[in-house]
Amino acid sequence: QQSNVTSYGATAVAIITLEAFAGMWINAFIVCVLCIDWVKKKALKSNEKILLLLGCCRFWHLCVSWAYSFLSIIYPNYLYVHTILQLAVFFQAFFDHCNLWVSACLCVFYCIKIANFRNSLFIYLKVKIDRIVPWLLLGSGIFALVIGIVAYDIADKPHCNHRNSTGQGNFGATSIKMDKHFFPSFFLTGFGYAASFMAVIFSAVFLLFSLWRHKRHMQTNSMKDLSMEAHIRAMKFISFFLVMYSINFVSLVLRMVYVTKKRSYMTLLIVLFQYTFPGVHSYMLIFSNPKLEKTMLKILP
Repeated sequence: QQSNVTSYGATAVAIITLEAFAGMWINAFIVCVLCIDWVKKKALKSNEKILLLLGCCRFWHLCVSWAYSFLSIIYPNYLYVHTILQLAVFFQAFFDHCNLWVSACLCVFYCIKIANFRNSLFIYLKVKIDRIVPWLLLGSGIFALVIGIVAYDIADKPHCNHRNSTGQGNFGATSIKMDKHFFPSFFLTGFGYAASFMAVIFSAVFLLFSLWRHKRHMQTNSMKDLSMEAHIRAMKFISFFLVMYSINFVSLVLRMVYVTKKRSYMTLLIVLFQYTFPGVHSYMLIFSNPKLEKTMLKILP
């Protein structure tokens, strides 16, 4: 049994480390390229501001998540030292929700910028979107901070009742009670996932409807239409992101189901899906942005 636990821990740490460091490298690349361009041009476009903040959030999200996973698998007792677990839960919840909401802001931005509707509210948003973006990002940060504070408070309460539970014999009982206290935190996390997921769904539906209308009006025109190409590129991007978001949401639900199974390979598989999301999506963002793609192709050799 000890050999199986050791094998599980080594496999989990190796795979999680590989995915986490790959994702950190990709997001660090995005941040560095945009920061250098910001210094040179003294300005950033709205979509680049979102990409910059998204890259920062995902980099630190992967750092904190990797450290938390490493401690929980290799040195689980260290998580029950006062404030370590609370801080880990706070930063993980904060960067996790920043990642989700800033990603949703990127999809909403592309929808408003590319889609064409005659509605007065939509036209107003289209004109003012560059001024609205900083407020969207600020709102995402505040919401993530609130979730992080609530998660910290929930993680702090049961610790007071088990401050002296440092022995190996009491560790199993402590884990079960901590899991019970974490369910409200998972509920709040699920609410954040669901709200951002709905924003992505509405963005994809509106953009699809705009593409359908535009295609219907351009059926008699055989010339190459740049607006149509923009719609198609944006729709591919949002569709891919919607699929990944769906997988991430399902992973959250499954993680709540398997939360009490500490050494389950299903739990490992769910965590791996969640580590894949910020890395693979950032990789796709690089090749959907001409500036990032050009820089990447230069340094790859």
